[in-house]
Amino acid sequence: MSFDLVIAYSPMVLVAATAVTAMLGIAWRREHTVTVAVSVLGLILALIAQVVAWGVIPVGTALLDFDGLALLAGLLILASTLACAILSHRYLEAFQGAREEFYVLLLCAAVGGLALAASRHLAGLFIGLELLSMPLYGMLAYAFNQERSLEAGIKYLILSAAASAFLLFGMALLYAQTGEMQLSLLMASLNEGLGLWGLAGIGLMIVGLGFKLSVVPFHLWTPDVYEGGPGPATTFLATASKVAVFALLLRMMLSAPLAQADWLPALLTVLALASMLVGNLLALTQSNLKRILGYSSIAHFGYLMIVLVVAEGLAAETTGVYLVTYVLSTLAAFGVVILISGNTRGQDAAALYYYRGLFWRRPYLTAVLTVAMLSLAGIPATVGFIGKFYLIALGVEAQRWWLVGGLILGSAIGLYYYLRVTVTLYLVAPGASRRDAPDDWGMRAGGLVVVIVAGLVILLGVYPAPMIGLARILAF
Repeated sequence: MSFDLVIAYSPMVLVAATAVTAMLGIAWRREHTVTVAVSVLGLILALIAQVVAWGVIPVGTALLDFDGLALLAGLLILASTLACAILSHRYLEAFQGAREEFYVLLLCAAVGGLALAASRHLAGLFIGLELLSMPLYGMLAYAFNQERSLEAGIKYLILSAAASAFLLFGMALLYAQTGEMQLSLLMASLNEGLGLWGLAGIGLMIVGLGFKLSVVPFHLWTPDVYEGGPGPATTFLATASKVAVFALLLRMMLSAPLAQADWLPALLTVLALASMLVGNLLALTQSNLKRILGYSSIAHFGYLMIVLVVAEGLAAETTGVYLVTYVLSTLAAFGVVILISGNTRGQDAAALYYYRGLFWRRPYLTAVLTVAMLSLAGIPATVGFIGKFYLIALGVEAQRWWLVGGLILGSAIGLYYYLRVTVTLYLVAPGASRRDAPDDWGMRAGGLVVVIVAGLVILLGVYPAPMIGLARILAF
């Protein structure tokens, strides 16, 4: 193995080694704070290694391809995992039961995400996807003494296993049709002749990956799992997990001459439009913030599927910009939910009535959540506006007018429920005390994380050049 490959593999190896170290430490002595410290240190080292790997890409093996897309997705996955680990410490302090194993599951899922984002082979794809998904079963059902958490874990386990079966069967049919397992060669072979088995295989793979990405009509699990799962697990599912799956899909589309066929862009257009409209319309009636964020996630990846339909020109750069905007905004929103839930004795503060008059009790958290909502809505001076501007520009350049119209209409609908949440924060709650937050909340690591993320949402919204430069350099 060359030295460049060692550098490229080092982030994945460091995260895996951190998981093993945390597991051995738990076997020796349970110390929640020590486990958090080990996990955070390992993730910081992995982030540094990911930046160092910038100097050696592109490099690859038979199963993994470490290129710009894998590097950018890896940065977002590791940053999301680091934020989840820090926020989990505050969240799990009041948890009754074993707390340390959550971090082992989180680190293992991060390794799976890194492998999935870099996959160039069907075997690497399946191994990475399952390594990402299996720890999530345990993370979502971690608060198993609560009915909703257990329901979320079981529901995700059953439906995810079914989606994996669809995916694996589709991969088998594609291999039977082409005799290839490397993604680029497989797609090239399909372009030469798409038979019945090839068509069925592509369809089944879209079903499997569509479930992981929760696009319509494979979205029904999303609001229930988001609502029932513990806050840190849901945050990881909404950010790192989806970034890894979308990076894989983009790699397949950009390396696929098959994308020039008429039927595939048409199918993806239908899925994108359905996700944009259904996600936003269903969010209108929700009174639970985590369910709202779940439906919002469906809509946002509907917007992002414009990139898969176009799959040329600025597609890779647009993906980088939009994923950064989505991850930052989502981390800020879920971070506030996690911090507030830390004082509710194991119950997530997800219902909107928890947030009525939040400004009068926790003004700083209110500012963070307001920034997150405005960014998700795509309001100017936030990073969300830059992401949607890129998507509209890409759609207009490719003359995909249906998708551009769906994005604008979906954003207009979404503006209502984002502003509804924002207005709720500033209402006067009857009988509410004026400050129920500890004076030192901002000094806690979790508080600093959400403030930094909110600061980046504003900073990159006003001065997006660093984000655009990163996406442009890393986009293949």
